[in-house]
Amino acid sequence: MSYETTTQNTSELNEFEKPKLSTTLNVLTILTFIGCALQLVGAIWQFMTAQKNYDEKDTMLAKMTSEDMPAFAKSMMGDPKEYEMMVTKSLENKIPIFIIGLLSAGLCFYGAMQMRKLYKQGYLIYVIGELLPFVSLLFFLGAFAMKGMGFYIASAITLLFLILYTSQRKKLIY
Repeated sequence: MSYETTTQNTSELNEFEKPKLSTTLNVLTILTFIGCALQLVGAIWQFMTAQKNYDEKDTMLAKMTSEDMPAFAKSMMGDPKEYEMMVTKSLENKIPIFIIGLLSAGLCFYGAMQMRKLYKQGYLIYVIGELLPFVSLLFFLGAFAMKGMGFYIASAITLLFLILYTSQRKKLIY
């Protein structure tokens, strides 16, 4: 056995050598941190503007049913009664929605931090943090909150990140 082979085998078996974070996992977690910051801002914004949105709902409903609004814009706005119910329920449940938004952002952030350290439990924590807002929307606002372009975009981004993180699970070793 040569010296090179012995050194190579010992370096492969070196238990003190820390495994490295993959580039994909690094990029995903950085994007997750940005998403958590945006989610935090969104939760605060929703909490701060719930009363204003409720107060202005009649003006918005008038615009939604106006003859001046183009048909494609009306179709994007959805049913005026559903909008009115959603704004009302958003105000009534603004505190639990806010708390769940904060909790969700925190779970996603903590999960991403754990995955940066290559801990497997980080993935589960992240998944819970990603799915929690959808459950709270359904519970506090009802099924009509799961309509519209904003919901579809958020769902697509969430699904994309879940798929990408799932593909990286094999690199989580602890």
